[in-house]
Amino acid sequence: MEPQTTRAQAVRQLTETFGAAGLESPALDARLLVCAGLEIDHAGLILRPDLPLGVQASVVQSYAQRRLAHEPVSRILGEREFWGLRFAVTPAVLDPRADSETIVESALACLDDRGRRWRILDIGTGSGALLAALLHELPQASGLGIDVSGEACKMARANLAQLGMATRANVRHCNWDDLHGLGMDLIVSNPPYIEARAIAGLAPEVRLHDPMLALDGGADGLAAYRGLMPVLARNLVPGGASVLEIGAGQAEDVCALAQAQGFAIIAQTPDLNQIVRAISLRRH
Repeated sequence: MEPQTTRAQAVRQLTETFGAAGLESPALDARLLVCAGLEIDHAGLILRPDLPLGVQASVVQSYAQRRLAHEPVSRILGEREFWGLRFAVTPAVLDPRADSETIVESALACLDDRGRRWRILDIGTGSGALLAALLHELPQASGLGIDVSGEACKMARANLAQLGMATRANVRHCNWDDLHGLGMDLIVSNPPYIEARAIAGLAPEVRLHDPMLALDGGADGLAAYRGLMPVLARNLVPGGASVLEIGAGQAEDVCALAQAQGFAIIAQTPDLNQIVRAISLRRH
């Protein structure tokens, strides 16, 4: 990138470079990074495509080099949009992705009245994305997010506060084994579910930038679910619901673990790629 390179030229050049490098969404990444480097929105890019980059060419260049090293755009920009809300992200938290919106959709489908004072628990809250999305849709609800990472808890608190939800949400630094008799109406979780031996083969955007604590599901990817089921049972009200994110091909095993704990399976919901991503449970 040179100072005389125009905005439109920069987007074209980066799109070609990212595409040649095999990045998943080269045109979108190019546009987002050019806009961020110039501190403009998409409208500014469209309205003034022939303006040169000027002194900010070096910023755009730096962002491009980081993306070519497989750092996700959300990590470069320090934020991610999820459920129409903006969340700050740091290396301490999982990058909230579009597939996880399936959890929010499934959770809302479990509730018969969005105006009730539901009590929600988010286990492994990370950035707070699942909890915030649900509170956004359920204006009378209150929530608790827990995480074993103190840094993740700080991030979740900051995001919830920035979204105006601090008075309805609490974040606790603890292990799920510390939870007893909370009487929650709804519990959601996106636990670690990647088989330990498969982590080395993940895309570098995931393997190098998401916290290992949020990825490693043990030898068969099911360790977290075995630990979660009794936690759900003792912290849900009778008739309460839980929605868990799962990995590809795990539906049958996770459903069996849930049924052994006395849960009814009420839904198996696919993500955007038609892979079952969410399991919805009901406590008898």
